[in-house]
Amino acid sequence: MDNDSILAFIKTRFPEAILGSHTFRNELTLIVERDCIGDIARFLKENEELDFNFLSDLCGVDRVQTDDVFEVVYHLYSIQKNHRLRIKVSVPSDESCIPTVTGIWKTADWHERETYDMFGIKFVGHPDLRKILTPEDFEGHPLRKDYPVDGRQPATLRDTYRRGEA
Repeated sequence: MDNDSILAFIKTRFPEAILGSHTFRNELTLIVERDCIGDIARFLKENEELDFNFLSDLCGVDRVQTDDVFEVVYHLYSIQKNHRLRIKVSVPSDESCIPTVTGIWKTADWHERETYDMFGIKFVGHPDLRKILTPEDFEGHPLRKDYPVDGRQPATLRDTYRRGEA
């Protein structure tokens, strides 16, 4: 399937959930309604014509200073069909949560945890949503644009290891 066929096929199934789309350098991007991401993701994976069986990446983007939202971006690939799809979902900064897709792609587990840790976006229904890159006592989310550039935190975890408490 080419990008136009993929877009048309998805739009027929989810006409209200697709908020926009564009193609750049032959890569199709869909902008999707936040509450519909679980249904769309399951459809993209389980439909035999699309077969997006590999979530190669999931990441956060901070757009708070421009339009007061975060984005969660999903990069999908079909190994059998050899086509790609990018999905973007806007997440308001004052309500930074989105449904998890860990039940659809197991690889989402660590990607969602990283996005939670770095941006503070909560993935509702995630089986183990906890920090993955920063210590538990670390305050803030380092990839947010509001995080102070020179605001380093004390290396309490390193000190704990040096004392042999961990």
